[in-house]
Amino acid sequence: MDLKLNSASECRYDAASLGEVMLRLDPGEGRIRTARSFTAWEGGGEYNVIRGLRRCFGMRTVVLTAFADNEVGRLMEDFILQGGVDTSYIKWMKTDGIGRLCRNGLNFTERGFGVRGAVGCSDRANTAISKATPEDLDFEKLFGQDGVRWFHTGGIYAALSEQSCETVIEAIKTAKKYGTVVSYDLNYRPSMWSAIGGQAKAQEVNREIAKYVDVMIGNEEDFTACLGFSIEGNDENLKTLNIDGYKKMINEAAKTYPNFKVVATTLRTVKTASKNDWSALCWADGEIYQANEYKDLDILDRVGGGDSFASGLVYGLMTTGDPEKAVNYGTAHGALAMTTPGDTTMANVKEVEALMSGAGARVKR
Repeated sequence: MDLKLNSASECRYDAASLGEVMLRLDPGEGRIRTARSFTAWEGGGEYNVIRGLRRCFGMRTVVLTAFADNEVGRLMEDFILQGGVDTSYIKWMKTDGIGRLCRNGLNFTERGFGVRGAVGCSDRANTAISKATPEDLDFEKLFGQDGVRWFHTGGIYAALSEQSCETVIEAIKTAKKYGTVVSYDLNYRPSMWSAIGGQAKAQEVNREIAKYVDVMIGNEEDFTACLGFSIEGNDENLKTLNIDGYKKMINEAAKTYPNFKVVATTLRTVKTASKNDWSALCWADGEIYQANEYKDLDILDRVGGGDSFASGLVYGLMTTGDPEKAVNYGTAHGALAMTTPGDTTMANVKEVEALMSGAGARVKR
């Protein structure tokens, strides 16, 4: 596997991510529509990966994002600091009192249970990061002077605005110029792309981005909507998965984009909102590896499970260079993350490795 990482001794950061960090408001076991109180967390597809690399796996990480400079923005900064992620590259943007210039994103999320699926209600238009330009985030300083071994971003950030489409492409090109490995999670959200051109725009942007990506991550819907690959034999509720179809899709993606060094996709059979089968596939050097399968996985909060898969995968690739081990790091980490509330991981690397080796859930004293 030809992933040539920059030297750790010559880089300030092991990994960096670019994306929006939102304030997540969680009604716990209840519903958004009837809640009288919410628990506050931070979360965002790209950020969750970099936070997992820091908190679970102990790597040196930094987030590239922007906030409106107000009390909510400072709350978000405090959450990020608690997660141990470097905040040096947060861009603070001037705003007025009601968010006309820019604002901070909100994400209301209920977890779902049994036959009731999880529900998300986002309020994220006109946010600071959706307006950020490459000059605001200083990619040349980050990649050219400080040095970064791995850069992660994704399709949620790309879908925020016309500006974010341009900014993410410039970030990836700059990372590549300085030898930084690039991973990208397609993370297709039709409601977000609808305002800037829908699926056609998603494919235009993501096909351009794909030309520069080393490690491509996504599920079936992501690869279909963003890159035009498809799988026959899956039902729309993901209760039946065509594994051979997934393998064919991954091979086609790798053939179409020869720059891909690794392609990974999660496998989720949805039995109920709180019980799934969970696994993943990883392609590298013409071989496909399937991770351990977690049958009837009990899920407390599925949001962020895919991001924790991505951070485990990245950690495994960076530290072992073995795609089979890496996909198992990702799958175990994702499984553990879905047993706790909030977008971000509460696991540590010892727990991940214990689960990989078959440890059970007996009490530890």
